[in-house]
Amino acid sequence: MTTTTSSPTILLIAGHWLGAWAWDEVLEHLSTDHSRAVAMTLPGLDGDDPERAAKTLDDQAAAVLDVITRLAVDQPVTLVAHSGANAPVSLVLDRHPELVHRVVWVDSGPVATGSVFAPDLPEGLAELPLPSFDVLAQQASLEGLSAEVLERFRARAVPEPGPVLRQPVELTNDARRRVRTTLVCCSIPGAQVLELARAGHAMFAEVGNLEHLDVVDLPTGHWPMWSRPRDLAAVIRSAE
Repeated sequence: MTTTTSSPTILLIAGHWLGAWAWDEVLEHLSTDHSRAVAMTLPGLDGDDPERAAKTLDDQAAAVLDVITRLAVDQPVTLVAHSGANAPVSLVLDRHPELVHRVVWVDSGPVATGSVFAPDLPEGLAELPLPSFDVLAQQASLEGLSAEVLERFRARAVPEPGPVLRQPVELTNDARRRVRTTLVCCSIPGAQVLELARAGHAMFAEVGNLEHLDVVDLPTGHWPMWSRPRDLAAVIRSAE
């Protein structure tokens, strides 16, 4: 593909159980201006892949790097990472920070080295299906999601591969912390996120190490690509 704009290409990556389809509404809004944006499905979240349950974080990071390499012909890309996409994207930032113009974390953030999403997940469990919405609501806010959206979420969700959830994230390159960063805070206000980061909370500790940080509040639930797609697209566009 070619482009007539100097703006970085935007690569959108959704979190657990989701594929590129999760960004459809956001892409519609981004397409109304000059933004060049694409969404990708991480390895392990393609329901047609018979080997998807064996995919690892390394597989996911390699796939993201492959897409970035193809997109970043003239300049680095803007990476948009939602929720559980933070682990493979953190690996990408660690391995090739020069390929990323800016990272936009959507109700998410960078992980620290040694982080494991589900350290207690049994080794014999090949994959983790989307839980009931009653259970999910105890872990993440469903605010703003209609019954129709929840039905689509349930119908299209793909179980998360066990190896992805059990693999520790190993990071060695401090240059990842110099990549310009935007935190889009939805289910937790930005001020609270920064307070938790200063307090050394394990989930937010890496935020305190970022050298170029912008914080944007977009109050809604954990899936703003469905509850506030137009507003999320505007935030992504403005993250220059």
